[in-house]
Amino acid sequence: MPSDPKITCVYVGNSDAQDLSILELHADGTLSERGSVAVHRPSRPGRSMLMAVSAHKKFLYVGFLSGEACSSASTYSIDPGTGLLSHLGETQLADVMSYLSLDRSGRYLLCASYAGNKVTVNAIAADGTVGETLHILPTEPKAHCVLADPANRTVLHTSLGGDQIRQDGFDGETGRLLPLTPRAVLVRPHAGPRFLQFSRDGRFVYVINELDGSLDVFPYDLAEGKLQSSVQTVTVLPDRFSGKPWAADIHLTPDGRYLYGSERTSSTLAAFRVDTGTGLLTPVGLFATATQPRAFDIDPSGRYLVSSGQLSNSLVSHAIDAATGRLTTVGEYPVGPGPLWVQIVALP
Repeated sequence: MPSDPKITCVYVGNSDAQDLSILELHADGTLSERGSVAVHRPSRPGRSMLMAVSAHKKFLYVGFLSGEACSSASTYSIDPGTGLLSHLGETQLADVMSYLSLDRSGRYLLCASYAGNKVTVNAIAADGTVGETLHILPTEPKAHCVLADPANRTVLHTSLGGDQIRQDGFDGETGRLLPLTPRAVLVRPHAGPRFLQFSRDGRFVYVINELDGSLDVFPYDLAEGKLQSSVQTVTVLPDRFSGKPWAADIHLTPDGRYLYGSERTSSTLAAFRVDTGTGLLTPVGLFATATQPRAFDIDPSGRYLVSSGQLSNSLVSHAIDAATGRLTTVGEYPVGPGPLWVQIVALP
């Protein structure tokens, strides 16, 4: 008999219930519910539910508040036929975390602590579970994001309170972070760098700034593993915007041609066309989305963007026009209370 068709799953971290919603993303961009998983009884509703997925799509890592001022990471195996999750283990982390990512080898879990002003490195065991904390690196205030570069030789992490992007060498054998010169590249005062993304070829880094609603383009020397000064700043705010900027998430389409950023105060997504040669951005437009879109993700085909509304307790699926980058709303779908993270996984 022929095997079942492969599916694309959308995992949503619901902070007020501290559970995961599991949905299927269909070929037409619609979503349907597949189930939910209770991660841990929340000690305080509304704290971040973080996710990262292994490169081979076998494991999902979920960070959550496991106690007052205490954070843990759970490892789940992903059923390749259904996308449903099985719990494999839970590991206490060094602090309350705001971001999880894997290094490019998949051997280490990188974590950023906004509350604790640090980044950490945990081992990934042979069975895929999160292991012990190997390295703790103090940072400038409010570390918010941490990513290894495509060569896996340098790790970049943002300091929202210090208005800078720190760069550290990464030892893939030991998991330790090593100081580079210069230690950091500065962003404008009070910009508040939050999340970052590498371009597809690793030659540029895009950073969304929470406090002034801007987005910066930084050239990146992949051979040297070093960030250079910003060459462009654009806004993710609507025209005639009033209120306090509150930018959040940032993602590129898999082909690297379009970049999107979310802004929570206006509940909009800003779209940009990327010049893949220069890295520079051209605005495409702003599009209404779920209420207070703290997180979104783009499916691996590059056809759909799914955003979560922290106040609407819903997901909005948007179709991406391949020719223009413009977004069209496909539909809105309920999830658990306080959705703060979205991870789309196409099962292998």
